Amino acid sequence: MTAINNRYEFVYLFDVTNGNPNGDPDAGNLPRLDPETNQGLVTDVCLKRKIRNYVALEKEDTQGFEIYLQEKSVLNNQHKKAYEALDLKPESKKLPKDEAKARELTSWMCSNFFDVRAFGAVMTTEVNAGQVRGPVQLAFASSIDPIVPMEISITRMAVTNEKDLEKERTMGRKHIVPYGLYRVHGFISAKLAEQTDFSEEDLALLWRALTNMFEHDRSAARGEMAARKLVVFKHDNAMGNAPAHKLFDLVNVSRKDGEDGSPARSFADYIIEVEQNLPEGVSVQEIF
Repeated sequence: MTAINNRYEFVYLFDVTNGNPNGDPDAGNLPRLDPETNQGLVTDVCLKRKIRNYVALEKEDTQGFEIYLQEKSVLNNQHKKAYEALDLKPESKKLPKDEAKARELTSWMCSNFFDVRAFGAVMTTEVNAGQVRGPVQLAFASSIDPIVPMEISITRMAVTNEKDLEKERTMGRKHIVPYGLYRVHGFISAKLAEQTDFSEEDLALLWRALTNMFEHDRSAARGEMAARKLVVFKHDNAMGNAPAHKLFDLVNVSRKDGEDGSPARSFADYIIEVEQNLPEGVSVQEIF
């Protein structure tokens, strides 16, 4: 596959209604938030997981689109696939002394695993397959407005143990955000894409994943989550024509005029504006 030739940045907006978009295990699975501003947070790792899961569904059993980091996968076994394909014998924690063979191992991992090709990976474990920086990177997502996490009591009519049979019900808790609109920034480097052969086909798949990944990630805990806006800035060359932060500043998200101070409860409460005074050599596309 031929690597992409253009640098990209993108702004991605998604929202949650009565759900927990990314619980914090160190805080009893409460929705993550910034303690200084009370803005909600969703980690880059969480979003990459959803992208991986979408790709795994769309490209199931498709050569070149396996997922390296998947549930209950053994990473050393993933690395062994490269050694077996190239008829090499792994040596504990060491790459082959032949640099060409070492590069071939890492290249095989890039060619066969979408997430290695996109996000990179450190594969220097017991079975060493090298490491590579990925061209696609995401920042943390932050909610536009402060969120107020709620703890909801729930009941279960069944019991776990027979000794509790006479009990009428068992109690539990779930944490939700009544509503939150989140914004995340993404970066795609054409120069790093050259190292992993991240291609135009991969790029189109990434846009489809961002568009549809919540549709295949439904659960009672996450409530209603939806992709709301994807604004893509494309540079006309690999190095780029403007700093990323200046492009991100062109996407403005604000509450509608006439708000009465009540909290936002839907995407319709916001206005998204994309300024068109772009730097020379940069184009913008609103994918949705």
